[in-house]
Amino acid sequence: MRTIRKFPVLMLFMMSVVMPLNAQKYNNGLVDKTVALIGNEAILLSQIESEMQMSQFQGISLDRCQLLENMLVQKLFLTQARLDSLPVSYDMIEQELNNRLTNAMASIGGEKATEEYFNKPIYKLKEEWRTSIEESQLTQDMQRKIAQKVTALTPEDVRRFYKRTSKDSLPIISTQYKLRQIALYPSKDEAVKAVKETLLSFRSRILNGEKFSTLATLYSEDPGSAIRGGELRMSPKQNYWPAFSDAAMSLKPGQVSQIVETPDGFHLIQMIEKEGDMFNARHILVKPKYSEADRVKAFKTLDSLKTAITADSISFEMAARIYSQDPSTRVNGGLMADKNTGAALFEKDQLKPEDYKAIENLKPGEISEPFESRDDEGNVGNTVYKIIQVEKIIPSHPATIENDYNVLLDVATQRASMDAIEKFIKEKINSTYIKIDPLFQKCNFQREGWVK
Repeated sequence: MRTIRKFPVLMLFMMSVVMPLNAQKYNNGLVDKTVALIGNEAILLSQIESEMQMSQFQGISLDRCQLLENMLVQKLFLTQARLDSLPVSYDMIEQELNNRLTNAMASIGGEKATEEYFNKPIYKLKEEWRTSIEESQLTQDMQRKIAQKVTALTPEDVRRFYKRTSKDSLPIISTQYKLRQIALYPSKDEAVKAVKETLLSFRSRILNGEKFSTLATLYSEDPGSAIRGGELRMSPKQNYWPAFSDAAMSLKPGQVSQIVETPDGFHLIQMIEKEGDMFNARHILVKPKYSEADRVKAFKTLDSLKTAITADSISFEMAARIYSQDPSTRVNGGLMADKNTGAALFEKDQLKPEDYKAIENLKPGEISEPFESRDDEGNVGNTVYKIIQVEKIIPSHPATIENDYNVLLDVATQRASMDAIEKFIKEKINSTYIKIDPLFQKCNFQREGWVK
């Protein structure tokens, strides 16, 4: 199934909103107190304790002094953003608010469970979170504004950066591969027909009284849910393929769907409960099983093509244009490219495990043996048969001006932006009214000037 979407963390200190702010008790019966004033902004001890909870929850090792300094820095940016009257995108705030609430409900188990967990109604949570998201947006926009003041670096700037940076500190470029492929798909008609017959028999058995959960445990090919009788647990409909969520949301509790096709395979769905745009359902996933005859036929064709290419009877590029069934690479003579960036160089981790295993011992110009892999082109069952030619291998190396100028340009620009941001922080520490409570005055802060 499509995995739960992950939304970017805005700022560590802002993420405390996903943990309950229970009252903390301290020495002498103290419930809470202001531990820092920075300009017109106050930081409470309870906020630091909440940050501590969040950092521990995320597996991040930060002490209270580090957390306080992080929060102080963010207040500097927030204050300047307000002084500069930076605009606020309320559409973005509402979108992020809905994303955050959806994630919380998905993790906790629905709206009622979320209200019980935070001991607050949803409308109150939204009010609190809306404010924190607005502050986070302003903080990030201010950082970007400062970073954008860094003028575009010239080639000479990049050369100076390269010369003054020790080799050990230069970015390491992992081994990269330039590859071409010829891909053949199995004939899916018979395999799909068999899957549909299987699922129709399951549906008939369920309607005649057998438990959906029992059949899901025995036959579903989604191992994560099969062990729970096919149950997916309460999640937003956006977490699933549209065809799946549309079919599920059309069902009443207990009702069983017709066969639903997604890029994962074919499904039966049984609704358990719905809550707004969230639902909990069971499903049985069955994927097409292609015959050995399909595999033998594809391997025979690919082996013949490899022989012809090796004998110089045809080039790999021409063979790919004529015979490959993969639409995204066929038009480019089989040249594989990242579908998101268009880059034609792949690192090991960017390749499918089956693809890397096939080419890991090959030299430039060599062609793999035929092998079975998976593809991302919506081919039901995802099975594809391939041969891959290694066109070029660039060994792992520290970045160089000659070969990796754009990488060095990005790093140098990022470094210049970070320097500009750090300069802003130091200047604002010196010019802003800051008062730290004695409880934190002995902290070993990373930057000087907080305690005045």
